[in-house]
Amino acid sequence: MKLKKIKDVLKEEIKKIWIENNEKVLDIDNITDEKKLRDDLNLKSIELAVLTVRIEDLFDVDIFENSFPKTFGEICSIVINKEASK
Repeated sequence: MKLKKIKDVLKEEIKKIWIENNEKVLDIDNITDEKKLRDDLNLKSIELAVLTVRIEDLFDVDIFENSFPKTFGEICSIVINKEASK
């Protein structure tokens, strides 16, 4: 899967989780690699847990296996590296 496609899928999953738990709309165009999951995107622990499960279902990768990603870019890197090693 191409880099842009992976990032688009991850952004959509974050948006879905956000919509399920918040009243305000999240503009996925503002989700950049530097955005911190908790501080910038305001994801709570339960939302991060849901995101983890969805990423595992979609890409067969445990994003917390070897580290604790804090930014959108770190999650993308983990997924992209896993996809590249297939």
